[in-house]
Amino acid sequence: MNEAPIPVTDTSPVAATVTVADGSPRITAVDTYDIRFPTSRELDGSDAMNPDPDYSAAYVILRTDADDGLEGHGFTFTIGRGNDVQVAAIEALRAHIVGRSVTALCADPGWLSSDLTADSQLRWLGPEKGVMHMAIGAVVNAVWDLAAKRADKPLWRFLADAEPEWLADQVDYRYITDALTPAEALALLKRGRDGAAQRAVRLRGTGYPGYTTSPGWLGYSDEKLTRLARQAVADGFTQIKLKVGANLDDDIRRCRVARAAVGADIRIAIDANQRWNVDEAGAWIRALAEFDPYWIEEPTSPDDVLGHAAIREAVAPVKVATGEHVQNRIIFKQLLQAGAIDVLQIDATRVGGVNENLAILLLAAKYGVPVCPHAGGVGLCELVQHLSMFDYVALSGTTENRVIEYVDHLHDHFTDPVRMAHGHYVAPTAPGFSAQMRPESIDTYRYPDGTFWAADRAAQEEVTEA
Repeated sequence: MNEAPIPVTDTSPVAATVTVADGSPRITAVDTYDIRFPTSRELDGSDAMNPDPDYSAAYVILRTDADDGLEGHGFTFTIGRGNDVQVAAIEALRAHIVGRSVTALCADPGWLSSDLTADSQLRWLGPEKGVMHMAIGAVVNAVWDLAAKRADKPLWRFLADAEPEWLADQVDYRYITDALTPAEALALLKRGRDGAAQRAVRLRGTGYPGYTTSPGWLGYSDEKLTRLARQAVADGFTQIKLKVGANLDDDIRRCRVARAAVGADIRIAIDANQRWNVDEAGAWIRALAEFDPYWIEEPTSPDDVLGHAAIREAVAPVKVATGEHVQNRIIFKQLLQAGAIDVLQIDATRVGGVNENLAILLLAAKYGVPVCPHAGGVGLCELVQHLSMFDYVALSGTTENRVIEYVDHLHDHFTDPVRMAHGHYVAPTAPGFSAQMRPESIDTYRYPDGTFWAADRAAQEEVTEA
């Protein structure tokens, strides 16, 4: 963790290029935190490929010398070990950020996004993939949080109110113009403005539809699955999701239990978390067909575009969904070009932040593929709701066959947590990206020296000594 403010007098070559001298507010510090929650102990988040996740956030705060006292908060999601590596990647970006004009950053977040993704030495670690790209996403999202706060709007509204020309300019079109040109993006955004005001009113009234994965973790007992599935229906959800892929007999039993719990009219999606080879996926999904799965999520490697296309052909009418581990707009472009997916699942922190997610939303709109975001984790619900709500209000104009994943974990650690009503996300009203964690949560779950982890380590040492 880095708690001390970074000196504005940093004289490194990169910092010198971004320092402003006109007296306008500037970024004075980039504070990073390794935040980890012990979710593995209750098997929350367990699936076929990730049996013991400790939900974690590599967390960043951009501090400024502006009189308004506002900060930009962002993070990227991991599941425990390696979160320190992710924090280090964010720290590697500090010299690119400290000293930049707050006004200029908030007026054009794409300026920072393009600078960070284009740095030649950092780019070598990707390009635009992996730990470095996720770090860029965390910082870029923090800038959007700050920009929305300075505009006194929740991010979804900040985006929906923006001029189409400005939004179109926030997208990096390199490598995707064979699928989406700047002119096409602008046309989609202009078309999305028709009826946007009325949709914003409806959004505030009814919210955005969600579905829940809370009943379906692989480590849960059949009794817990049944209880949580019935509760989901009582709470107004019309879709739940089950984790599958570890053992076929177990999956058949659990799907039977879930279908009996929710009835015939509730959608059940299934998620293999990249477990299978291509041919194995088809056979496994056909074995579960009697339970009417709505989609199969991440049936194989997220990088295997042609594999997803083959699986989609083999398992129809079961839909194929993926995206939470798709590393950039280029792979999303290919999945759409190849007709490999029925459902596109953006993730607010996997790619390079809001700017790249705008590109992906525009690609989905161009190809007419519904977007049903991945969420859950630490703060993913808080973030991605804004992107879907913008998409509904000012781009796609519809929520038909579109739902945001919801998992009832860790929301109380945020100052503006998600709110659900009748299975719908309630539109946020607080300014910003809903990314800000409570200071007491940071102090408690900061790794390895937060109060929870220090006490946990002391207890383990006591047991060892005994």
